[in-house]
Amino acid sequence: MRIYALTAILSSATLTFAQAPAPPAPLPPPPDPAIVKLVSQLELERYKATIKGLTQFGDRRQGTDRNRAAVDWIEAQLKSYGCTNTERVQFDYQPPATPAAANPANQSQINGPGGSRRRGYRIPDQVNNDPMKQPDVKLRELNSQPSTPGLREEVYCTKIGSTHPEEMYIVAAHMDGIGWGEAANDDGSGTALVMELARIFSTPGVQTDRSIRFALWNNEETGLSGARAYVTQRKDLQGKESPAGSGKYPEPKWLGMIQHDMMMFDHGMPHKDGTMSKEQRPEADVNIEYQVTSKFADEAMRLGHKFQLANEKYATDYPANVGPHMTNTDSTPFMDLVPSISLRENERGAQLGNGWDPHHHQPTDVYTTFNDDDFRLGLNAAQTTLAAIAELAGLKTGP
Repeated sequence: MRIYALTAILSSATLTFAQAPAPPAPLPPPPDPAIVKLVSQLELERYKATIKGLTQFGDRRQGTDRNRAAVDWIEAQLKSYGCTNTERVQFDYQPPATPAAANPANQSQINGPGGSRRRGYRIPDQVNNDPMKQPDVKLRELNSQPSTPGLREEVYCTKIGSTHPEEMYIVAAHMDGIGWGEAANDDGSGTALVMELARIFSTPGVQTDRSIRFALWNNEETGLSGARAYVTQRKDLQGKESPAGSGKYPEPKWLGMIQHDMMMFDHGMPHKDGTMSKEQRPEADVNIEYQVTSKFADEAMRLGHKFQLANEKYATDYPANVGPHMTNTDSTPFMDLVPSISLRENERGAQLGNGWDPHHHQPTDVYTTFNDDDFRLGLNAAQTTLAAIAELAGLKTGP
């Protein structure tokens, strides 16, 4: 009996010990006041005004006068912000012979790649090519000039790092659009985000250890042509000082590439009749994606989670979620060369590919379609990227 009692006591003690609470997980570091101050300079009305400014050029279809005028306007805006070292990438675009290959975005997104996890009620995700579906006559006329092959240009400017100018993060969006609308969301929302970050990082007194390049790609809608041209022309120039001994690095070494592509519309899946909720869904979030099959998948995943943590600490309204199926966006040409992620309104495969944004490549992608909650979702993505890049590039602020 004594042995049994002792065994019972020891078993009880062991059980009690095993159920002792684990020590609490360490708390993340508190927000940096300097980053809080920087993020506070992002204003909803200013973000909206920049999107509105982009819509004056209609859909900004590549290979048209309205596209070229938009590139000029973006460059002028960047210079007015103080990001004066603007440069342009030039490339020749000749469309493939077959219409489907010339416009891959015009294909249904129903059959996704492995792991895309398509779910919910599915509707085709296709490009509108019928001008008569645009009821606004002035906008229809503005968008009437067809695209022609030839020279293309895209603009970028650079925040030069004060300690490591030979290293940089690329923060980007595409400025062209299609569908006979205003390309307000695709991708005016991402372009305005990048421009707003260029403005804030160009504020006097703001310095970073590493460089940041703000790039606005052209010809995304023809198969990521502008981003591919940049990679082809500049990947082998990384980290090379030119002229030697000058301390200048025309193409700093890439540390990470962050793309922004459609930032605003998260109203949930379509109803069975194909209609959508007019209101933003309660679970609206910022989707951060990396590509699990890329050569830098592990590093890109960690980069994505750094952005998610920045969202937790600095974004005001919406959470962020990280997923592994980045696709059909301008970070794709970079993903086997550098850790690359994209920020967007929906998961590219599982949600956008199932018709979660009925305005995608449609004449309804106009400024007036979106409400302040939609614009605020885009602003929160801007808060997320600004804070994350400030941490990664080593923010320094003067008096």
